[in-house]
Amino acid sequence: MTTTEHAATAEQQAADRLLTALQTRTACAPVRDLIGPVDLPAAYRVQERLTAGRLEHGATIVGRKIGLTSEAVQRQMGVDQPDFGVLFDDMAYADGAVVPTGGLLQPKAEAEVAFVLKEDLADGPLDSAQVRAAIDYGMPALEVCDSRIDGWDIKFADTVADNASSGVYILGDTTKTLDEFAPVDVDMRMLINGEEVSTGNGAACLGDPLNAVAWLARAARDFGEPLRAGQVILSGALGPMRPVRSGDEVTVEITGLGTVVAKFSEGNAHE
Repeated sequence: MTTTEHAATAEQQAADRLLTALQTRTACAPVRDLIGPVDLPAAYRVQERLTAGRLEHGATIVGRKIGLTSEAVQRQMGVDQPDFGVLFDDMAYADGAVVPTGGLLQPKAEAEVAFVLKEDLADGPLDSAQVRAAIDYGMPALEVCDSRIDGWDIKFADTVADNASSGVYILGDTTKTLDEFAPVDVDMRMLINGEEVSTGNGAACLGDPLNAVAWLARAARDFGEPLRAGQVILSGALGPMRPVRSGDEVTVEITGLGTVVAKFSEGNAHE
């Protein structure tokens, strides 16, 4: 077996391990033993295989998410850049929804600004001006990160391969254009059962959530799947994430943008 063939086999084994964990809802061992801890191209190839498996089982891609926007978390992972994952239709919940925890393994909630695109971000410089022009509107969002890796024992390659540790997400009902709010200026509070557990601001997300979207647009194009009009973009955490469990109610308040609420209850994920 050639080196290339061996690498492809290892990447398929990693994807199979993660897909099995997803389907059986049973956490698995890290995949860095197969692809290395920081091999970025290999990790994204595993993610692509995992995405293909999701699509084969009927899921539809509706957007992208950005992870590792915090410099502190990047240092922890031993990297100097964010990562990204894919948003599928079966990950989305409406504001106020009851989110079943049966489809999640180790959920952690974080507050973000979400955007919906009105134009493709596939050509051109993909700079801040182009990104601004391509955004239709923003809204408050609650992302529930999750890891198929047992005990969140992850390095950079593990989280990238595992679709950037994606779980589900909840979008607020309030939408505003970029003429109506400045993402960099927002302040965030996240409460669990009425207790404040996380705070942050727009500058905590790569200096500005719009910077994060611009990074994502370039990275997505580099990896061959540019951002498209109509897609939802989760731009990255505004503050620390916190574990959630069945029975919790999570409220996110983002100044100038609004609130989003989700309740967590035992049960299976929606189809």
